Amino acid sequence: MPKTLAELILSRQSDRDVKAGDLVIVPISRVMVHDSVIDAVMAGLKELGKATVWDTSKVGVFVDHAAPAPTPVVADSHRVLREWVRAQGIQTFYDAGEGVCHQIMVEEGYCEPGTVIVGSDSHSNSYGAVGSFGAGMGATDIAVALGLGRTWLRVPESIKVTFTGTLRRGVTMKDAIMRVVREIGTDGARYACVEFHGVGDLPQGDRITLAGMTTEMGAKAGIVVGTPEAPAWLRPDADAGYVRSVHVDLSTLEPQIAIPPRVDQVSDVSDAVGIPVDIVFLGSCTNGRLVDMQQAAAVLRGRRISPRVRLEVVPSSRRQFEDAMADGTLGVLSAAGAVIGSSGCGPCLGRTGGVLAGQEVCFSTANRNYRGRMGSPDASIYLGSPYVAAVAALTGVIDDPRPYLEAGEAGFDALVARRRTERGDRGAASERSGDRSRELVMAMGGARHGPEVRGMDVDD
Repeated sequence: MPKTLAELILSRQSDRDVKAGDLVIVPISRVMVHDSVIDAVMAGLKELGKATVWDTSKVGVFVDHAAPAPTPVVADSHRVLREWVRAQGIQTFYDAGEGVCHQIMVEEGYCEPGTVIVGSDSHSNSYGAVGSFGAGMGATDIAVALGLGRTWLRVPESIKVTFTGTLRRGVTMKDAIMRVVREIGTDGARYACVEFHGVGDLPQGDRITLAGMTTEMGAKAGIVVGTPEAPAWLRPDADAGYVRSVHVDLSTLEPQIAIPPRVDQVSDVSDAVGIPVDIVFLGSCTNGRLVDMQQAAAVLRGRRISPRVRLEVVPSSRRQFEDAMADGTLGVLSAAGAVIGSSGCGPCLGRTGGVLAGQEVCFSTANRNYRGRMGSPDASIYLGSPYVAAVAALTGVIDDPRPYLEAGEAGFDALVARRRTERGDRGAASERSGDRSRELVMAMGGARHGPEVRGMDVDD
């Protein structure tokens, strides 16, 4: 039978010819576990009578969700986790500050294309960025996977998403995946595998954004077709069967935002222009990479964020952090007034690094905006791209980033002044001691517009 990527991978791994709806038992190439569920996972292993994991070389453990530890209770849990890792002899261990599990799993090459990888986090779908069948599971299933080295799955139906055209300046693949979520909905891909066609040659980071946000549609997995890492056999058949097809023309796409409290309540940014913002978060496994920080720097270079806004930047891994330091991007963001956090999940899930107060409005580049996600259930979270986030930090309101990117110096400043005036006194102000942005940027040899990006177009 003609096969989708999910059917191909699960047929190969189960050593039998399978189709959507079949039940399979498959070996696992790697299991990912993070700090938030480690206590339950260790308890599950104990209940199974398993003193050790099945293969220490195929287990990755991460301290990233509540890291560095925000409370004594969490610190005790981290201590137990570290002791367990040492006792098990697990070598693939990334402690607090190393970064988000999903980013590291992909960028460090732990995801083998065409294999099954399970993780204790719902965004383990991210591993489809390189052609893996990545799936998130609960603590009990992860304990079984750790103890036995295999798991059972129902072969998912597949949804085909085809991208055509080329993104315009100021529009990103975050906007593209949000448009897909807008079309499919939060449960429209329940237990399905979402295949992305036409974008296999995108930078790895963009592919992580696509695959990871299939979780927000209820998908079991999300896989990008035709990536550089994928072997020749890992391509769906031309006449494979799909339960649904979605087409997005990138050349006509506008910046998208998700309006709280639903990630599928997506609109063109023009529908939300002028909404005041108190805090902007740039980071997470969705948009915490170098290119995301460079896009924000393209807007903020040589300028200071609105005195009524707090900007928090959390690189998704230490590698991304160091690359952003090396090319001056973090210097630009810091000079603009950003708080730079240690690499990890940070404020994304409201456990550490800057939670939201009641009534605050946040603009976030992460992946979820339901009530209570980042702190108080009375706060509001809008989602969007780094470009929109940077403009919100600069002006204090949500706005379309394209006029800013296309304006000259005078026009740019006029846009900022206009939006700040329109916002008025809505929101809480924060007094800052001086504004050293221009002298800092000039000391680094930077110009006011357009970050110096070595060998990379910030619009990629």
